[in-house]
Amino acid sequence: MTSARSAVAAYAALAVLDTGLAGLSSPAAHQVRMVTKTLLMPALGMATHRAAAGRTSGLVRGVQVGQAFSWAGDVALQFRGDRNFLIGLGSFFAAHSAYIATFVSARDPEARLTAPGDVAAALTWAIAGPALAVAASRQNRALSVPVAAYAAVLTAMFATSTTLDRSIPAPARHRIVAGTALFLLSDTLLAAAKFLRPASSPVWGSAVMATYTAGQFLIADGATAGGAWATT
Repeated sequence: MTSARSAVAAYAALAVLDTGLAGLSSPAAHQVRMVTKTLLMPALGMATHRAAAGRTSGLVRGVQVGQAFSWAGDVALQFRGDRNFLIGLGSFFAAHSAYIATFVSARDPEARLTAPGDVAAALTWAIAGPALAVAASRQNRALSVPVAAYAAVLTAMFATSTTLDRSIPAPARHRIVAGTALFLLSDTLLAAAKFLRPASSPVWGSAVMATYTAGQFLIADGATAGGAWATT
């Protein structure tokens, strides 16, 4: 337990530091972030592994896969250019797909596609997806379809998290949903800053990282808290 808390503390320290640095526009801050942001997911992965305490569950395994793809996305997005943006987008698309597969495998058998979370996610994509795709196409037409597809998988990730099996303890389910909601908010802020408000304040960067790091932690924390579910 002590080692798990130490790993969580390390992740929290990196998250706070990187969030603060993200609000600065200096070259020095960017150079430091090449380290802090790159270490975020490995630190969270270690915390997840230690918190799972040797238990093997579908929730934990799936979340760890999502963390690995998220790490690749974090690294790619630290470099400028549309090519690196698309690599980062693809990595996070894979991360969300891993989360979706994990949540679907743990879906409540009585949940319906018209569940509130599914409806809310569909409405979110219907409003934001096309708008972001159009805004992205103004910068580069090649970004339009990938951005629209990413918006779809992002909202689907949130939707599937809201229909987890009721046999998973409620606190664990609630943490996961809170985490996916923050992840959705983080990427919405990121897209708005990149495509809708390209001259926005650097403070937006801190908002993006604060919601992103908190969201990833809550997803991992919820998965390990519900780790006894479907343990194999």
